[in-house]
Amino acid sequence: MKKLTKKEIKHYKEVLVKLRERTASGVGKIEKGYLHKSAKDSSGDISAHPFHMADAASDSFDTEFNINLVSNEQDLLYEIDLALKRIEEGTFGICEECKEPISKKRLDVVPFARYCIKDQEKQEKENGR
Repeated sequence: MKKLTKKEIKHYKEVLVKLRERTASGVGKIEKGYLHKSAKDSSGDISAHPFHMADAASDSFDTEFNINLVSNEQDLLYEIDLALKRIEEGTFGICEECKEPISKKRLDVVPFARYCIKDQEKQEKENGR
């Protein structure tokens, strides 16, 4: 495999910037739309009646789900930022483990990839995923 051209790197930078904007926007919407509301607010209940246990359990599940979603999206933002930094440093598209070029096919699917397929699989086995 050969190293990426300047044109290809520019393309991946544009992809990463757009992905970052979409992801950050999604995180903001989740945080604003759900995570900052009380259980009573999110249920739409404006009465003074107590909250039912089943509603509380459902609300707890929804809150936990949204917290996990935001956490995953923040992890994605972190990886995107690292990829943009690698572009600036001139190391984008190079496997951090073997120092060989990462295939364009892989970067088309995972534009923030740090490892080639072989080393990514190795990392996942070592981390028990």
